[in-house]
Amino acid sequence: MSMPQAQAPLTRRGIPVERDLRVLALGSFANRFGAGAVMTTSALYFTRQVGFSAAEVALALSVAAIVGIVVQVPAGHLGDTRGPRRVLTFFMVGAALTSALPVLARTPWQLALLLGLLSLFERSAGSVQQGVIAQLATGGRGVLFKAYLRAVTNTAIGLGSVFGGAALVIDESWAYVSVFLLNAVFTGFAAWNSTRLPELPAYVRIEGEPRMAVLRDWPYVVIVTITGLFSIHFFVMELGLALYISQRTAAPPVMVAVLLIINTACVAFFQVRLSRRADSVEAGARALVRGAVWIAAGFAIVSLADRGDTTFAIAVLVAGSLVHVVGEMIGSGGQWGLQMGLAPHERQGQYQGFAGLGFSVIAVIGPPIVTLLCVQMGETGWLVLAAMMLVIAAVSVPASRWALASRERYGVLTHSG
Repeated sequence: MSMPQAQAPLTRRGIPVERDLRVLALGSFANRFGAGAVMTTSALYFTRQVGFSAAEVALALSVAAIVGIVVQVPAGHLGDTRGPRRVLTFFMVGAALTSALPVLARTPWQLALLLGLLSLFERSAGSVQQGVIAQLATGGRGVLFKAYLRAVTNTAIGLGSVFGGAALVIDESWAYVSVFLLNAVFTGFAAWNSTRLPELPAYVRIEGEPRMAVLRDWPYVVIVTITGLFSIHFFVMELGLALYISQRTAAPPVMVAVLLIINTACVAFFQVRLSRRADSVEAGARALVRGAVWIAAGFAIVSLADRGDTTFAIAVLVAGSLVHVVGEMIGSGGQWGLQMGLAPHERQGQYQGFAGLGFSVIAVIGPPIVTLLCVQMGETGWLVLAAMMLVIAAVSVPASRWALASRERYGVLTHSG
């Protein structure tokens, strides 16, 4: 008897067994390697080399983020109705052609326009790709596919940031520009690589069916709201922790980089293993609760870092970050299990595009909330965030049961559950 597909090994010696996942992983690595290099250098290039103020760069990034929010669901819907693989390639080519254009900006509005154009293609491609993953990874394997790809992208971003770091050391305009050009080349490779994915059938909309059915699927909207709120912990550890370390603890600023490396390494090695028990809606909700417990514990430990000297602060920050990343990996599996398990197979692009909105909206409103709680309120704020994570996860359990029971009522008959 052959092993069921859902239980077959995902990788052999770290290499995916299935060709589709190998293609997705190669494209994701190329795409995020270039992105990691750009993320490391772009802010300093625009402020130190071009002469923009930090506020002007932040405004341009906000414009790009808003564009990303607007295009996600329509792009996913376009992928469903025009053929996911073909539309993915189109948006990836667009991203490759616009990746290096921001270096041409000489006014803040030019920068906002060029970053917005790039965001249109990048976020659209990301939205369509989530639908492609969900369609290719049948039989409850979607969570494992996403877990493996997240490990790959984290590794790629880390390695890309090393390349970007070299440009920071050189600190010359040509070095920064070369990073943007490198990103364009790698994105172009990822666009070509997407043509190697199988051609997926386009969804033919039934007469009378709303074009954006996901917007009328209220249980799914509630689940995306919950998973979006849960995502605030990413911004806590990326932004809140950095500011907390520099302003309220005796730990040296270099600890920000050390903790990022620890997080990246843990995700690269353990994300797949810690996502295996979240391959359904109910299992996803349970994983969200388990993840929240770990995350809350991590926040509670980190909150103590301002109570002692440098050695104490470093020890507490490392311990809290290690506890948090366990919850991050378990919780991510839970989010994916909920978002994919409740969506119709033939409209995964539209639904996964909408699911991405939860994270995108939190990316806009999360930073000021995180700054208030982590920095201005200190220990109390970290404990408030810990309690928030537990409440959000607890609500997901009854909400997921309600959403699962309502699938037929909302015309969703091909979900994986």
